[in-house]
Amino acid sequence: MIDESQWFPASSTSNVVNLETLNSAFSKATSKAQDFLEADPYFDNSNIPLNTYKAAEPFVGKIVSVKRIVGAQATGETCDVVIDHGGKMPYWEGQSYGVIPPGINPKNGKPYTNRLYSIASTRYGDDLKGTTTTLCVRRAVYWDPELKAEDPAKKGVCSNYLCDSKPGDSINLTGPAGKVMLIPEKDPNTDIIMIATGTGIAPYRAFIRRLFVEDTPAARAYKGTAWLFLGVANQDALLYHDDWLKIKEKFPNFKYDVALSREQTNKKGEKLYIQDRVEEYADEVFGRLDKGAHIYFCGLKGMMPGLLSTFEGVATSKGYVWSDKLKEWKEKGQWHVEVY
Repeated sequence: MIDESQWFPASSTSNVVNLETLNSAFSKATSKAQDFLEADPYFDNSNIPLNTYKAAEPFVGKIVSVKRIVGAQATGETCDVVIDHGGKMPYWEGQSYGVIPPGINPKNGKPYTNRLYSIASTRYGDDLKGTTTTLCVRRAVYWDPELKAEDPAKKGVCSNYLCDSKPGDSINLTGPAGKVMLIPEKDPNTDIIMIATGTGIAPYRAFIRRLFVEDTPAARAYKGTAWLFLGVANQDALLYHDDWLKIKEKFPNFKYDVALSREQTNKKGEKLYIQDRVEEYADEVFGRLDKGAHIYFCGLKGMMPGLLSTFEGVATSKGYVWSDKLKEWKEKGQWHVEVY
């Protein structure tokens, strides 16, 4: 589960959504433009949907589709999972759904608890009607070096449940949860820097679709630069890669860089990880942050030490005290972290 408080303690909130208002909005979901689920003004996030459904009374959705989205040489299987919520479980970009897998946990004899997954679609869903959500899920397996085979007893319960689901299956959901990863839409000139490893791409898919793909008020207004850094093992493991290339070709204010750890090397001749790729542009990224850009980190927490070290080096070279600079960015709400 995602621990927001470690990185952004001010993220907790008691706001709840007005379901009558949202149900009214969903009744207008026949609009061709994606503008029927917006706040007024569209950038107001003071009353976002939050914890509408809890574990004691989860929402029951339906699986629409499960599709493998990586190539044959990818290190593991990642699936795009579309869920129908019928417009009754609205969310905003940057939030998460909780999924409760069926069954009893053998460790404590109690039902399994929910697992959080960052949402990979905009509030309008991939159907653009506001009735579905998309999750990006990597199947968690354990390879036993002695047996030289996967040990099914140690596989990830929830990820395997999702990847093995079939259209029409029921699924228990909680949430939506989280305010740490929301987009700063009040100023449409704000740069957005997105750093991901693997399925950490999920919230950024929602961001990018909202700002560049769908006909939203945010897309019409946006004039900043959105910069995506994605780190995976190899070319076959790149997620939604063709989409990013098409957007990059069409929009000059969208930048896209990848780090392929098993196919590329850094300046030391070692495996190139996401922190190495960001380091190549460290001065520019730092400069954008100093001008008000927002930076997001989502994925494996192992990337954080290297990235923090990189930014510390740039800060020192510019005569800043790194701890003070980081504190400044956090206090201004520019620093968003959701790692696991």
